[in-house]
Amino acid sequence: MPTWDELAFVRDAFALEAEEAIEAGSLGFYGRIFCQCSLPYQDPGSVPLWSRQAGRLSLTVQPAVVAGPDGGVVARYPYGTLPRLLLIWLTTEALRTGERRVVLGDSTSAFLRSIGLHVTGGRRGDIGRLRTQLERLFLATITCRYDDPGAGTATASRYDVADAYQLWWSIRADPAQGSLLPSYVDLSERFFAEVLAHPVPVDLRAIELLRGSPLRLDIYTWLTYRMSYLRRRTKIPWEMLRYQFGSDRADDRQGRWRFRRDFEAHLARVLVVYPAARVEAADAGLVLLPSRPHVAVKATAR
Repeated sequence: MPTWDELAFVRDAFALEAEEAIEAGSLGFYGRIFCQCSLPYQDPGSVPLWSRQAGRLSLTVQPAVVAGPDGGVVARYPYGTLPRLLLIWLTTEALRTGERRVVLGDSTSAFLRSIGLHVTGGRRGDIGRLRTQLERLFLATITCRYDDPGAGTATASRYDVADAYQLWWSIRADPAQGSLLPSYVDLSERFFAEVLAHPVPVDLRAIELLRGSPLRLDIYTWLTYRMSYLRRRTKIPWEMLRYQFGSDRADDRQGRWRFRRDFEAHLARVLVVYPAARVEAADAGLVLLPSRPHVAVKATAR
């Protein structure tokens, strides 16, 4: 028997699909590089580098290195759902305003609601997690590298999401209480130029439905991007998908089986939200067929 949460998810997904056009304020954007290779799902810990690979493209994250309580240094990686929601929101705001400086709102509650989170404090509340992941994201360095062995060439770009930021929020203060000065982030020139040059349109209502899992968000944004240019039947081996989405799993028989099981379960949720995506799971891999983009071109143009 399906749970109440599962029934509510299907109901909301059907309601979203029944609407003929995207609503005003529901059009969002995500950077192309993050649709192809994503951030960690869980905290990688104290390792110096973390990477994912999608075909010839690889993404490497160097964590923020901050002073620890014992006088040493600690690596701080952005991970999980929050950095993905933040990147979508920052990209959408950059496209909307055309400005590198993005104002985060003069109160914590205003910003939390703008990215679909709840106004809760405490050690496990969204306010504390938000500030932690904001700083991890802004202080990390992300490198994208493209290798072309046939041509004997390689190209790479290093992206700092932010050049500078200022946060005036308090975890303990009233989240609805405005600060004297607004919090803001100055996006780096390279990151700003990349998201303006290659934005991928997404439906923010779909993002809100799928935000319970970072893997679902990654599958949705990846499918949205791939379907925007797919022109022929394409098969992607499970091994390649595991490198792209599930490199946290052990490279053994059980790890590969667990990855495929988890991926297909989350893909099923994504296809409820994006039923026009023609995707078939086969023993050899995932088969993608040309499909209608989830966000209509007319809505994107508007």
